[in-house]
Formats: sequence, C-alpha cells, structure tokens
Amino acid sequence: MYRNVKLGIEHFGDTAAPLVLLAGGTTMLSWPDPLCRALARGGRHVVRYDLRDCGASTTVDPEAPAYTLRDLADDAAALARGLDDRPAHLAGIGVGGMVAQVAALDHPEAFSALTLAGTRPVAPGPVDHDLPDHDAAAMDRLFGRSMPDWSDRTAVAEFAAAGAEILGDDPESARAKAARIFDRTPSTEPAVQMANQLGMVFAQLDCEPRWRERLPELAIPTLVVHGLRDRFFPVGNGEALAREIPGARLLVLEQAATALPEAAADDVAAAMLAL
Repeated sequence: MYRNVKLGIEHFGDTAAPLVLLAGGTTMLSWPDPLCRALARGGRHVVRYDLRDCGASTTVDPEAPAYTLRDLADDAAALARGLDDRPAHLAGIGVGGMVAQVAALDHPEAFSALTLAGTRPVAPGPVDHDLPDHDAAAMDRLFGRSMPDWSDRTAVAEFAAAGAEILGDDPESARAKAARIFDRTPSTEPAVQMANQLGMVFAQLDCEPRWRERLPELAIPTLVVHGLRDRFFPVGNGEALAREIPGARLLVLEQAATALPEAAADDVAAAMLAL
C-alpha cells in the first residue's frame, strides 16, 4: 500500500536479485511475458505493475482521477523502495514512460538505470513543435470507430485487434492481450473496462509542470527503445529523448510499431541488461 493505494504487481525471477521495475502503460501487460522472463534469466528480479485505476491496482474513478502524474511517479519510487533497499532499474512504456521520466527526475536516489519504451518527453495533449505528433490518418481511423460493448469480452478483444492493425501492431497479440486485460479488470463497469483497455485516465490527468527541460539532469544509464513504425508516438520522439538525456542509448526496432513485439524480447532484454 502506498498512501492508501494498492498497486497490482507480478514477480519474475529471484527476489534477491537486482530489481527491474516495469511501469505499465497503463496495465502491466504492456510488458510482454517473454521480455520479463528474459530479464529474469539475466539475473534480475523483475516486477511489472499496473498504474492506478488500471488492472489490479486501486480503481476509484478513471474518468476523474484525484491524483497527478507526480503522484504516479511517487508510486514508482515508493514501490521500488518497498521491494529492494538498493536503487532499481526503472522502465516505463507509453504513458508509463512519462511516469518513469518524472520518477527518475524527482527521485534520483531511488533508481540506478532507466529504460523508456515507445514514449515521448512531453505529456498527452498538444506536442512541442519540434516533435512528431500522432500520425493523423491513423488517428482518424483509430478514434473514428464505434466503441464496442465494454461488457462483452469478445467484442472488446476484436476492437483491440482492429486497433492494432491500424497502428501496425500484431492483431492476434493485441486480441489475446485485450482478453487478459478484460479478465484482470476487477469491475464490470463499462467505464472501468474502457479505461483499462485504452488508458483513458491520462486524458484527464494533471501532468503539469513540464519536465522535458529537466531531462539533461538525468545522470543514470538510460536506454530508449522505439518502434520505427510507431504511428502513435512516431520514432522522432524517442530520438529526442535519446538526444536530451546525457549518454542515452537509442535502440530502434525496425519491425515494431507501438507495442513491444514478443519477437524483440531477447534484443530488448539484452540492451536493458547491459545498462
């Protein structure tokens, strides 16, 4: 429990090994099982977790969150300290990558390394002029669809598969992940199911103040992982992160789009273990 917030977590590997903490984007299933297992084989204690209002974590009202991006960053630091006395390797994907950036900046003593996957250096909303925005044609198709019946597991899975095809991700993998997310969501309320599938809480979250200008303060080894075909956060966002974080390494996955493909698990794990 962190300030009356319960975070859903899952462990891989030896709990006495150095900690790699994987922040969900927004649920923990954004981190593929094969990647978690590969990191564990590499001698790490891997813990992936759900952000608030997602998965097995405390869910109150994802349409009106009573917390900020800074609170989510504080959650990451508190969880890392609760799991291990030593600084942790923190990784965030998508919006979880925004959480990870702020956590590493606000709690530098809690983290020894940083991995940022498929994310960008600014909050949701209008993008900085020098960063590529979402692919407009893909977004029109993605958000122009009719919503499914969020209480229907099959309909939700099919909706996810169709969205993955628009984004350039694997539809079968997205269908299976959506079904797992559906099964892990404790509430049958449509708004909660939708929030778990789409990460809608970030549309309502207070993400001020900006943090991009603080990125040069980061003094820990950093890996930036980005799909070359990402239509949601185009690869220029990852390139900007790698430029602005001192000494950061950029790993571009040529066959990947928005999601981390299972086929890239070994390459991503090797790069993370090298930090």
